[in-house]
Amino acid sequence: MANRTVIVDNNTWNNTHIATVGLVGYPSDDINKFLWMVRIGGGVFPHIKEPDYLRDGQYRIDSQATPTMLNSLMYRLSYYRFTEADGGRGFDRVRRTEIGKKYFKLTHFEEVFTTHHWMVRIYKLKPVKNRLRGKNKKRTKSSTKRDKYSSSKKQVQKNPWH
Repeated sequence: MANRTVIVDNNTWNNTHIATVGLVGYPSDDINKFLWMVRIGGGVFPHIKEPDYLRDGQYRIDSQATPTMLNSLMYRLSYYRFTEADGGRGFDRVRRTEIGKKYFKLTHFEEVFTTHHWMVRIYKLKPVKNRLRGKNKKRTKSSTKRDKYSSSKKQVQKNPWH
């Protein structure tokens, strides 16, 4: 897909591992793989803690899901506009349960493609102006004056994620 690397449990360089994952029929559902993303992420970033995603020792996506799970990017990208797939109920047929958070907006991503049966979903990042962190600061007269007299050279924008 457009010369992009595909991640299989963070181990794509190992063909035996990939073949084994396919052989055992591990479901290709992103929510099913999510626990591995949390575990691997927690190994690198200590602030990611698996118990934050668990309710009574289980990953849940229904009304009993933890706030961390319901607000995770994986949950949001998986279930964005999901109620439109079944007439408003939001029923996940794989897990045989109604999803917990049904109506929300995406801040940083825009849906660009979803297959008829919602098996494949593709998103793109929204433009930078729509991805600002925190509240927008009002411009003061001094900053407006400074901008008015600044050089005509194009200023390099800082990456808001670093």
